[in-house]
Amino acid sequence: VQLQASGGGLVQSGGSMGLSCTASGSDFRTNEGGWYRQAPGNQRELVARMFGDDTTVYTNYPVAVKGRFTISRDNAKNTIYLEMKDLKPEDTAVYYCNFHRRSDDYDFWGQGTEVTVSS
Repeated sequence: VQLQASGGGLVQSGGSMGLSCTASGSDFRTNEGGWYRQAPGNQRELVARMFGDDTTVYTNYPVAVKGRFTISRDNAKNTIYLEMKDLKPEDTAVYYCNFHRRSDDYDFWGQGTEVTVSS
């Protein structure tokens, strides 16, 4: 599985930004997709996760981003998105797209895209 992420950049506090990640080699629809972030000196942490088929889709978010971040999926494009609003300086990090392959619990990672929120 190869992942190609796009988006990111510099945004002011309170602003919005979107990220996207396209997978090739396997489908997000039958596996799990997510976004993680890693700030300098910190461990990589989950910010959004999505799984489920066309009938029922599940998402989960940590408290720090719940209500501000939204993960979505376009099955036709095999792409997941992360919409971020009301961004805060503490959201500054490198954001990584994740593809979790269910068959063997193997994780694939995108190249990382930097998000900087200025105060």
